[in-house]
Amino acid sequence: MPAAADLPDFPDVTDMLLFAQVVEHGGYTAAARATGMQASKLSRRVAELEAQLGVRLLQRTTRSVTVTEIGQTLYRHCVALQSEARAAREAVERVRSAPQGVVRLSCPPGLLRSDVAAILSRYLAEHPLVRIDLVATNRRVNVVKEGFDIAIRVRRPPLDDSDLAVRPLGDSAMVLVASPRLLACYGHPATVAALAGLPTLGTARMADKHVWPLRGPGGAEVPFHHVPRLATDDMSTLLHAARDGAGVACLPHNFVQRALDEGALIRVLPEFRLPVGIVHAVFPSRRGLVPAVRTLLDALVRGFGTPAAGGREGDARAGAFR
Repeated sequence: MPAAADLPDFPDVTDMLLFAQVVEHGGYTAAARATGMQASKLSRRVAELEAQLGVRLLQRTTRSVTVTEIGQTLYRHCVALQSEARAAREAVERVRSAPQGVVRLSCPPGLLRSDVAAILSRYLAEHPLVRIDLVATNRRVNVVKEGFDIAIRVRRPPLDDSDLAVRPLGDSAMVLVASPRLLACYGHPATVAALAGLPTLGTARMADKHVWPLRGPGGAEVPFHHVPRLATDDMSTLLHAARDGAGVACLPHNFVQRALDEGALIRVLPEFRLPVGIVHAVFPSRRGLVPAVRTLLDALVRGFGTPAAGGREGDARAGAFR
């Protein structure tokens, strides 16, 4: 018998379960019928378990198989192991059968306030067993390394290839807006050149170049370079600053729709267009999605009103232009 220090960390679990089958059915022949394995293979696996443990578990004769005292002790542990294995399988089946558990999600704060928060609230009300761990950030998170199940992003086409799966959710149209007070002071600009006479707000770090890629009614590109009075990736701050007359801002249309309806903001150069961003969800893989992740993706698609589609993940940022 080998010394205790020479024993492996743990015996083969499958061999232990097969040993339990032999004990439960009173021999190799009956256990073979129950498991669908050949009796000779069962005997060999139990012998390998005995060799691994360095003890005799079964006394074999031509007519019977008797369990040794140490075999009875091991059998009790094997029964507990069978019970734990069944419980583990049942736990997995429960997770696979109904939405439950924690979903880790990242989303830009501006998009969260304009669309996603309401979708998540409805989803949680419909699925009481699901919990959402939400990180509101404009940072482009590493979905795999940081353990996110879903990251919601906005990017401009074309769609670049990557190792992540993607599900488009909707479009994010950008508009130039300003407060009536600002326009009363500076006038309504009729051209891009006239826009240069107004203060602006930007969605980028102060050290970056700020360009709004405007496109005229005839399709001609008219990039507008500016130096904003305020530059930040927080769209709520930009919205407040624009409403208070600090400058012209370039913001997602759905984010400023209420302010436009209320008259707190007015469209600037409405005949000019900006590139449309694509709101999309990225996630590690389409295979093996647990129901909580799959149904949340479906809820996001329904909430944005866009048919489900597939692709690969591309670059994404906060959903606004500088």
